[in-house]
Amino acid sequence: MPSQLAVITIDAIQPQVVADFWCAVLGWQVIEGDNDVISIAPQDNSWPSIDVVAVPEGKTVKNRLHFDLRADGASTTEELERLLALGAQRRNVGQGPDVSWVVLGDPEGNEFCLLSRSVQDVAQE
Repeated sequence: MPSQLAVITIDAIQPQVVADFWCAVLGWQVIEGDNDVISIAPQDNSWPSIDVVAVPEGKTVKNRLHFDLRADGASTTEELERLLALGAQRRNVGQGPDVSWVVLGDPEGNEFCLLSRSVQDVAQE
């Protein structure tokens, strides 16, 4: 049998801040946590979940793994505004001016992308 993706781990100096951000972005909830690890998951506790783990050092280089998000139930423009209001920041990782996605960073600078087409746009194809 193949492996299944169970948990994605994000290192953070302030795990609660990062966990709260991703809960707000994804509509997820904290399922358990302490000072060192906060686990978040969808409302139905399905997989994968995300563990936000306390580390002593800040992020220094571009992530080699990142999330790609699609707006769901809103336009991509509306979702971008929502993400920025939640504390996401635009990031430049060397992408050209003509890319179809927006590169953002979470409160500690971990990059993620907002793709140009919403879940509904993709479903219509």
